[in-house]
Amino acid sequence: MRTPRRLAMRARTVRWRFTALYGAMFLMSGVGLLVINNLVGLWGTQSSHAVSPGAAQVQPATFEAAMELNRLLQAELSQVRAAQSRQLLAGSIVALAVMAVVSVALGRIVAARVLRPLRTITAATRRISADDLHTRLAVAGPADEVKDLADTIDGLLERLEASFTAQRRFVANASHELRTPLTTMRASLDVAMAKPEPVPAQTAALADRLRAELDRVDRLLEGFLLLARSRHGASSDGTAFSLGHAVSAALDARAADVSDKGLTVHDDTVDDHAWTRGNPTLLARMIDNVIDNAVKHNHDGGWIRCATRAEDQRALLVVETGGPVLDQGQVALLAQPFQRLSADRTGSDNGSGLGLSIVAAVAEAHGGGLDLRARPEGGLRVAVSLPLTSAQAGVPA
Repeated sequence: MRTPRRLAMRARTVRWRFTALYGAMFLMSGVGLLVINNLVGLWGTQSSHAVSPGAAQVQPATFEAAMELNRLLQAELSQVRAAQSRQLLAGSIVALAVMAVVSVALGRIVAARVLRPLRTITAATRRISADDLHTRLAVAGPADEVKDLADTIDGLLERLEASFTAQRRFVANASHELRTPLTTMRASLDVAMAKPEPVPAQTAALADRLRAELDRVDRLLEGFLLLARSRHGASSDGTAFSLGHAVSAALDARAADVSDKGLTVHDDTVDDHAWTRGNPTLLARMIDNVIDNAVKHNHDGGWIRCATRAEDQRALLVVETGGPVLDQGQVALLAQPFQRLSADRTGSDNGSGLGLSIVAAVAEAHGGGLDLRARPEGGLRVAVSLPLTSAQAGVPA
């Protein structure tokens, strides 16, 4: 059943506005024709009864008889006119009702025909995404307002494609170029520390700190490269990938970190139906980032709950962690690059702020999405939704 809200939204569409406009125009035309028809009919009736044919044939004997005959003829003429008026009114009402239905139908047909090019442009524009900006509408036809709109959209897509391409190229080139001096700095530091002379304690401490900072910058560059690659358009046509297997592998790889922080892990990824399809390297890195976020930004003695399931043609991964109550407005920003919560809220000040933004980019590149929620009891809920596929479609991850 259609709700009043849906009907109200539908009534505000351009097609229905055009239908009402054209229908009203057709209906007013019909009303005008009926009014003219009624006026002509009444005038014709009056003209036809201006002279009664019976009066010319009957020759009254006296004046009183003539007056009585005239009265009778006038009464008969009034009855005839009243009957004709009722018939004309009834016919007009029926014609008006039919004209109203015909006007709405004609208005809808005309509106649909007028809006057909716009619907074609809308459908084509929806098929064009950030990963398919090279496609153009290329609407053929006369140089009218619709073609001008399509050409304007094509120009906008061309500028967007150039902008996205330049941005991705800059990020990739800058990340590659910056890795060369980082490698040189790390090699020089290792050579300096490997000299046979005793190294002062302060120098050794400084070297360890520099190595840590270099590793942090290296991870940041790696995140840049992965973010650029995921946004470059990882096709969802790839290898079948099991979310449950990947989560179990990620937890096993981080067993030492989990043990060091005394975390309790609830692994509910026994559902083997949560499969998707795509680039296995990017999908594995996406899940690694989710698990890393749950482990690193967790308090000592905390807990982690992981679950995968298939629901409504979607493969879902849900990772929950405990902790203090978080602000939903700040949590919603974590999917953007370089957005982090403060250390007193997360239990850690490490990280580049790219982890969850990479998760969001990889999920979107595979036709999915990332949902971040602050749990009312405290902590964070991370949910990744991806298109569901069959486990028999490929090899497990």
